Amino acid sequence: MKMLLTPGPISTTDTVKRAMLADYGTWDSDYLKLTEKVRSQLVAVANGNANYASILLQGSGTYAVEATLGSAIPKQGAVLLLAINGAYGQRMAEIADYLSIPHINVVFEDTEVIDPAQILKAAADHPEITHFAMVHCETTTGILNPIEAIIPNLAAQGIVTIVDAMSSFGGVPLNVVNLGVDYVISSANKCLQGEPGIGFVIAKQTTIAKTRGNARSLALDLFDQYDTFEKHPGKWRFTSPTQVLAALAEALQELKAEGGVQVRYQRYITNQRSLSAGMATLGYEPLLDATAQSPIITTFRYPDADFDFQNFYDFLKKHDFLIYPGKLTEIDSFRR
Repeated sequence: MKMLLTPGPISTTDTVKRAMLADYGTWDSDYLKLTEKVRSQLVAVANGNANYASILLQGSGTYAVEATLGSAIPKQGAVLLLAINGAYGQRMAEIADYLSIPHINVVFEDTEVIDPAQILKAAADHPEITHFAMVHCETTTGILNPIEAIIPNLAAQGIVTIVDAMSSFGGVPLNVVNLGVDYVISSANKCLQGEPGIGFVIAKQTTIAKTRGNARSLALDLFDQYDTFEKHPGKWRFTSPTQVLAALAEALQELKAEGGVQVRYQRYITNQRSLSAGMATLGYEPLLDATAQSPIITTFRYPDADFDFQNFYDFLKKHDFLIYPGKLTEIDSFRR
């Protein structure tokens, strides 16, 4: 069995895998109840309340990001402010281009934490801004961005806020109520320790209720998906990934049994520090300063100019460990 030391998908427990062996009918009451249970548990993981709902989507996390940007933002009279310090922030800009969403980008270096002061200044300089989006944990490097210092300030100005928490949800404590955030996006196959195939959005209900007709896509119409779940509890609009949902339900139970997000967060911190210390003894230097490093993903620089990543990868694979190459264009690196 291979160990996936990757940003996602990740290795899962045998019990999560076994949960996928059952077959479900999507109109069956047991499956409808399971869907609703997962929806409510996801809101609880986000420390949400009755003002928030979770919307499940078939597909990877990027499907959920595109569904959110394409449905939350009106087709006319809206401008998106984007904070970018890595490939996944850039991906949101690319989605905005595809969907013809006007956007203003505040771009930082890949190794630079997003600066709240610069974001607030950009919002002040551009009063036409209606929406704002950023990545919490940038999967490019593992950098952790300070959403707590940005989102509440922009929300207080009436700007609709969107957080891509793909690599942090379930592994880093998050309180959507305290943030006042409108949308948080993630997927089943990262810190929740489920399987790939479901993206989801935790949305403020008063915000998403105003978005009917915004969507640029039928399948990725987030409002319609939300509205269907609310009117017909547990019912997906189109064929749902039944086995992946069962795996996610089991993974959420295992998160609860572990002690919740805070306990998992501490475990991840311990693992990350142990990894970095061990790699340092072998001559591998972390890309990021410890103050910017998340406990989720760690990026390492190549140790020297002669380092052959493919040979390194093949050696680890032979011993049943899989890692990812880096996504940086200017710094040779790899991630785990």
